[in-house]
Amino acid sequence: MTNHEVLPLLDQVADGVSQAIAHARPELAGADPVVRRSEHADFQSNAALALAKRARTKPAELADALTGALADDRGPIAHVEVSGPGFLNITVPDQLIWDQVADRLASPRLGVGTPHDGQRTVIDYSAPNIAKEMHVGHLRTTIIGDSLARVLGFLGAEVIRQNHLGDWGTQFGMLIQYLDEHPDATWRHDELEPGTSAVSALDELYRAARQLFDSDSAFADRSRNRVVALQSGDPATIARWKEIVAESEKAFRDIYDRLGVLLTPEDSVGESFYSHLLANVVAELTEADIAVESDGALVMFSEDVTGPDGNPAPLMVRKRDGGYGYDTTDLATIRYRIQDLKANRLLYVTDSRQALHFQMIFEAARRAGWLTDEIDVAHVPYGTVLGPDGRPFKTRSGGTVRLMDLLDDAVSCAHAIVSEKNPDLPGDELDQIAEQAGIGAVKYADLSTSRIKDYVFDLDRMVSFNGNTGVYLQYAHTRIRSILRKAGDPDVAIDPAVELHPAERALALELDAYSATIADVSQTLEPHKLCGYLYDLARDFTSFYEACHVLGAEEPVRSNRLALCQLTARTLQHGLGLLGITAPERM
Repeated sequence: MTNHEVLPLLDQVADGVSQAIAHARPELAGADPVVRRSEHADFQSNAALALAKRARTKPAELADALTGALADDRGPIAHVEVSGPGFLNITVPDQLIWDQVADRLASPRLGVGTPHDGQRTVIDYSAPNIAKEMHVGHLRTTIIGDSLARVLGFLGAEVIRQNHLGDWGTQFGMLIQYLDEHPDATWRHDELEPGTSAVSALDELYRAARQLFDSDSAFADRSRNRVVALQSGDPATIARWKEIVAESEKAFRDIYDRLGVLLTPEDSVGESFYSHLLANVVAELTEADIAVESDGALVMFSEDVTGPDGNPAPLMVRKRDGGYGYDTTDLATIRYRIQDLKANRLLYVTDSRQALHFQMIFEAARRAGWLTDEIDVAHVPYGTVLGPDGRPFKTRSGGTVRLMDLLDDAVSCAHAIVSEKNPDLPGDELDQIAEQAGIGAVKYADLSTSRIKDYVFDLDRMVSFNGNTGVYLQYAHTRIRSILRKAGDPDVAIDPAVELHPAERALALELDAYSATIADVSQTLEPHKLCGYLYDLARDFTSFYEACHVLGAEEPVRSNRLALCQLTARTLQHGLGLLGITAPERM
């Protein structure tokens, strides 16, 4: 087995066209060869159309010149044909395509390189609030952020996951005071009924505390004093606060484990972590004249963003009462990630409604000199999960949908579909497959939509075995694994002299595009591009299997086709893994 990177055929063809451009028209050397996959050939180059004006000639004449240059030194190109006004339709040799399949199959990494070596990337995602139930609003940040962590990590980046928990602030003084005054309240997980989470109980208790705070001025005063005690490090208050955080994290862990995301307790770095840094951040911004006084508060007036009144929009650095809000915490966070974690890429996977907030945080960090041109920073926004009515997804009573309830519903729906498809499955196996299919269906439905778009949460569609769904891809993988088991899972050798069937060719070229697809996801931060690729791959496999006998074929054709099956199964499994989705052996 080799671990070398396999250069995609598209890149090899692009290099060949680039050399032809430099040979035929030296003044155009270095120009984009404009090569892409084509329905009319293996690849197509639009370079003649793109460069004709610069070359002061007609596209067809430039295309003829490039064809002549390619004929002199074919390299990875078997045949070139000029089409239409000057397109170059390019075919590569069968032997080269089989060599690519063999090389990718021999590689533990499917021939994918590590272009992000040396990059330290912080990804901020999930970020639920302590003592609050995780709900449907946490779904997208958790799933998208986790997939990006997997993709960038696979491509060689050192990924630092950061779960920026909401674990600090006035609400904790209120809750801790209420718990102290109501010692009989049950909220720890070992005191609760099975199926009830600590965060659900704490959420209810917080609501009761809030009601009391609003109606009882004496309790409100005691709660405010408790906030001061928390912020000043009173041991008893801190101990109770830590207990609330620990109970909440256990409940979050149940969801993370079920979703199969990479987040661990070590990745939790809540707002409280930065509290001791806030005063220094404010002092630094004040000394640099970035933060200025306004109506008793300290603010940064943006140079890039204006408010509804046309005046520079303010970022609150310190409140009038001397307190700090999440603006200050986010400023301390970005400084810490740059200066202490030494990150050279920062990704914030949060709701699109926070775009303006992060634009101003990044502006402040640049003006302070923390964020330099060597550091790539991006807000990675996403749209809303909608219900069947096209409005933000709610329960029938109009409440927020608990994330665990949503996952239960998905698994239940998958259970019914899988048992109908395969009624002879043993109960334990059916439960396991239903869990994998249900969770995979939810994750794939989220990731297969361009993240900036809203999408409708439709369980029946999500768990369908047909169409662009996670279940369809999982089932495609199980079908291929079944074929390979029937063949005895052999170690196969590829004979590159075998002539390619058109369906084999289409599948092999799709398989060769895997590394380019992952690289594209890492740049655009759009996991839906990987979903689309895997769906196309599964469809290409179906077309291949319908057109080409595998198990009944004669050698060496049989071994070559089994190699295509093996590489497709491995690519599907690996690609689903980068999405955080399990690829079952059976369904």
